[in-house]
Amino acid sequence: MPYDDSPPSPESASSVSPERRWFARRSGLAVGAAVLAPTALAGWVLVQVATGAGADDARPPRIVMPAASPTDGAAATPSSAPAESPAEGPAKSQSPAKGPLAGKTVVIDPGHNTGNFKHTSEIDKKVDIGTNRKECDTTGTTTNSGYMEAEFTLDVSRRLRTVLEAKGLKVVLTHQADRPFGPCIDERARIGNEATADAVVSVHADGVSEGNRGYHIILPAKVKSGAADTAKIVGPSRDLGERIASNFARTTGSAPANYLGSGTGLVVRDDLGGLNLSTQPKVFIECGNMRDAKDAALLTSPEWRQKAAQGIADGIVGFLGG
Repeated sequence: MPYDDSPPSPESASSVSPERRWFARRSGLAVGAAVLAPTALAGWVLVQVATGAGADDARPPRIVMPAASPTDGAAATPSSAPAESPAEGPAKSQSPAKGPLAGKTVVIDPGHNTGNFKHTSEIDKKVDIGTNRKECDTTGTTTNSGYMEAEFTLDVSRRLRTVLEAKGLKVVLTHQADRPFGPCIDERARIGNEATADAVVSVHADGVSEGNRGYHIILPAKVKSGAADTAKIVGPSRDLGERIASNFARTTGSAPANYLGSGTGLVVRDDLGGLNLSTQPKVFIECGNMRDAKDAALLTSPEWRQKAAQGIADGIVGFLGG
């Protein structure tokens, strides 16, 4: 029977017993509350919902010797794109690292700084890299459309930090473009040394001519001169570089550079202050060539940059035994 909510006439109201009048009032209140409750709940829900060239050097590079092939080889098939990671900040929830990753520290060095273009006189000042004196830093390169290498390196580095912190690793960035320029190459090395990092990776992209494509990893040469002494890090740095190379190829689908490294994706150099002055295992990665249209299309893609970060992270974790 339909509920009749019309008020009783005065005549009928006077003829109803007090008990029935009380029951009618109570029933009306109950039905009214039932009608209002969903509306109030919906309102509550709405309120809740509303609340230069690569590395730290000038071209051309001084390549000491061809490097051996990566241990694992490079797969050419890209993996499916992972979900976007936040560009900044650590993972929201982390479990304490256990096993081989417990207590490990990784230093990530985003190459260059977007402010370097405005501070060329400062970054041109020479610093001691052990074997000689070299510019404090360089501007880095850009794509033909103007996307800066420094923007690329910082974005990949932040994504890399997020992936590594989710594994429970402590991650230190040498900078976050929170300073006018730099840091200088000797300071970048010092940050890794003072952190007693278990691995250090400097992230870059190359700036050579069109048609030169692919990634490569720069490994430290054996150097002993002045403040530079890489004897203890040459071996572990090669291991780190080989692991990053194979994982980077697997996750991004990129091939080793076709213009140096003899197809291995590995190059040894003795002219980079960031490597010469490091006392911790360290490598540079040139993720691709910003001046090649095909590589630039990858480097400017957020989805590809996430794959790049994942590949580098997988290599680091493998190196640390995780």
